Amino acid sequence: MRNVVVKDASAAVAGLRDGDTVMVGGFGGAGVPRGMIEAVLDLGVRELTVISNNAGSGGQDLSLWFGARIVRKIICSYPRSADVFADQYRAGDVELELVPQGTLVERIRAGGAGLGGFLTPTGVGTVFEKGKQKVVVDGREFLLEKPLHAQFSLLKGRQADVLGNLNYNKTARNHSVVMATAAEVVAVEVDELLEPGELDPEGIITPCIFVDRVFLSRPA
Repeated sequence: MRNVVVKDASAAVAGLRDGDTVMVGGFGGAGVPRGMIEAVLDLGVRELTVISNNAGSGGQDLSLWFGARIVRKIICSYPRSADVFADQYRAGDVELELVPQGTLVERIRAGGAGLGGFLTPTGVGTVFEKGKQKVVVDGREFLLEKPLHAQFSLLKGRQADVLGNLNYNKTARNHSVVMATAAEVVAVEVDELLEPGELDPEGIITPCIFVDRVFLSRPA
């Protein structure tokens, strides 16, 4: 079995390029991979498409990326409370694809499962149906929602073993479980690194088959 431990956040995000799509875990301040967010800034990449629940809420989160103007587009559910993003959006400097939260998670899950999309009644008859295919099933209208994929998923875990099996800290899990299935490179910063066998198998939330890089987060 492979050892997926890397030295630090910089090694975890190595290979990220201009124009890549990046999934970033976190819900408000919970489960945000702060070390890798800072490391991406050091890479000097530009024109990123970001998939996340929200667009930052100030501090050491996605607000840093918007402050550095490295994001071209964000696909998210809750851009409110993100002042830096809001200023750029109003100025027309960044693109927003607003997606209902359940739809966002299911689009990511569809991407990870290799599906061509899924049907949902959410958004029918609203602005969310613009540009989307409608499908009628048993007399009811549904929207065809397309899957989401990324080059990188940047996640925050609680514990991982050196093989990449990991768990999360309560609600800090948020969207990370599905994001771990839908990217070419899945990088995770964790609070504790363990040897194989030290994690309770029943407590493993994301198995190692989905994880490419793990590093120990520096103390806050």
